[in-house]
Amino acid sequence: MNRRRLASLTGAVVLGAGLLAAPAAAAPGTAAPAAPAPAEVAAAEQNGGTIVHLFQWNWDSVAQECEDFLGPNGFGGVQVSPPQEHVVIPFAEGGNYPWWQDYQPVSYQIDNTRRGTAEEFEAMVATCRDNGVRIYADVIINHMTGPGTGTGSNGTSWEKYTNPDLFGDGSASYGRDDFGPCYETIGDWNDKWEVQNCELLELSDLNTATPHVREQLTRYLNGLVAMGVGGFRVDASKHVAEADVDAVFGGLDDVPGFGGKPDVYHEVYGDQTVPYTAYTPYGKVTNFDFKNDFAGRFAGGDIAGLVDMPDYGGLTADEAMVFVDNHDTQRYTPTLTYKDGDRYYLATAFMLAHPYGTPVVMSSYDFGGNQTEGPPSVGEVGGNPAGWITEDTDCSSADWVCEHRDGAVAGMAAFRTSTEGTGIAQRAADGASRVAFDRGGRGFAAFNAGSGTWNLTAQTAVPDGVYENAAGSGSVTVSGGHVSAEVPADGAVAIHVEGVCGDPAECDGGTDPDDPGEGGVVSATVETWYGQEVYVVGSTPGLGSWNPSDGVRLSTDESNYPVWSGTVDIGADTEWKLVKVDGAGNAEWESGANRVGPADTVTWRSG
Repeated sequence: MNRRRLASLTGAVVLGAGLLAAPAAAAPGTAAPAAPAPAEVAAAEQNGGTIVHLFQWNWDSVAQECEDFLGPNGFGGVQVSPPQEHVVIPFAEGGNYPWWQDYQPVSYQIDNTRRGTAEEFEAMVATCRDNGVRIYADVIINHMTGPGTGTGSNGTSWEKYTNPDLFGDGSASYGRDDFGPCYETIGDWNDKWEVQNCELLELSDLNTATPHVREQLTRYLNGLVAMGVGGFRVDASKHVAEADVDAVFGGLDDVPGFGGKPDVYHEVYGDQTVPYTAYTPYGKVTNFDFKNDFAGRFAGGDIAGLVDMPDYGGLTADEAMVFVDNHDTQRYTPTLTYKDGDRYYLATAFMLAHPYGTPVVMSSYDFGGNQTEGPPSVGEVGGNPAGWITEDTDCSSADWVCEHRDGAVAGMAAFRTSTEGTGIAQRAADGASRVAFDRGGRGFAAFNAGSGTWNLTAQTAVPDGVYENAAGSGSVTVSGGHVSAEVPADGAVAIHVEGVCGDPAECDGGTDPDDPGEGGVVSATVETWYGQEVYVVGSTPGLGSWNPSDGVRLSTDESNYPVWSGTVDIGADTEWKLVKVDGAGNAEWESGANRVGPADTVTWRSG
């Protein structure tokens, strides 16, 4: 593998010999030797709050992605797979070295996993930090291995309730007394004590109430922090008592480069027995209630009510981690995933445009119909005990999905950062499947989860100008406090003040707002009855070929009525008229001869 960059060692990190080496024992009556002072690390500024879960990517590929794509596009964090030594389980349940083996720790050594070495891990952290991207390590504090015996990815022998060398230097181990106190699988999910003290899926449950276990967990986490890891996604936090979580994470050091304590978010399937809010004093919390409702609404095209979003599960916007899917749900409760195509990417873009929660964007490999399938690999490598070794990610390959690179998603991290701290105000809606909103005066976004193009004209507080479409291609023009755009089916437009086109040609065919031309804004003064809408209908296919329902619909609102407006492409010799259409499809045409050619401002002709 190509090593991107070898960073300076920090703290007491010993690469190639275990995560942390304990200081040498002192002779009786003498002081223990001091640990090496941390190396100086340049201050770093995180790009923004959008996190991408590069699920099962190897360390070199994550580093490359930070440098080539995530940093330049304004993504601020990467959740990486667990870095500790894991079990090696070939051909389990029909999968070759299943993905879930990484969630059964053998030790806290990071010298070797199927994703790479300690040197490559530290180089990845440093490269991502240099590009404004914080690494969030997925960590397991609830348990170690399941039943059986074996050898871990770094060659450490193990059996259930016996982990003899946690850091590769003989300084710490776990034995049976470090587990329990239940030693049985969870039987009653309505009993909080059982949920937090018995075994999840027969995995050896650590007794996190004991000082020894707490000390080893904090030592492991601080070893990662010393390398520059800036945050943690904590697996199965629901199964660890709140006081134990507080004790383990309360002792974390500051993060070199980014400064401050690590960002922490806890995986909690909240319910009446263990609510989400039980863990908010110790970090943010994964909001499965959001996922279930939000993904379900997008799957059904019922999105208009999502502008005024509730505090799902009692989690405020500052407390919630939100997602459309994750590595578990896309396999076992697949409400909406990359397999659903454009609708999935539309939902992801909406999540990034809305201010509720901290978003995590899923980036997957193609697992087909095999839920246990491990990541694409190069097979076994001689002398490497980690089993099949994960291949370098290639987003042009069918094996890797790379959802974060989709055109509807890639530009939305910058939109989110640009609109950070602003409120949300609905600007337009068309039935249940179409909605548009402002993010203060800094951004505007419109989403179409229906069939057919939405010819939208709406007010916006975004300044006049020509903007790149952060949720797709092309440009969007704001003129006279109005935005006019064609929003494709299962598509979106999103603009923000940091995405101004200095030259309209830079934005793929954008037009000058002071020169609308043939694709300009038409403003029509038309008195209508309740339920009527105004269309521009004409002789060209773009104007419906004289079919009112296929023409270009104009828009209005309370502050602008009776002025209806929209972006309409009218050629010099094109004949057209204004038509009022009601909800039943009845059409009322304006009287007189056909209009011919472009017109900026018109009034309904009668009599």
